[in-house]
Amino acid sequence: MAEAQSLSGLTEQQAKEFHEQFKTSYTAFVAACVVAHLLVVAWKPWF
Repeated sequence: MAEAQSLSGLTEQQAKEFHEQFKTSYTAFVAACVVAHLLVVAWKPWF
């Protein structure tokens, strides 16, 4: 029996690897946004 294909065409292992990298990138992006917001609040509290 053929292996079931996902909608993305990735295997389960590839999808897990992609998800791990996505979580890392998303966390870094959110951290950068938080730092940027804190810097703006420190610069002009009522901006």
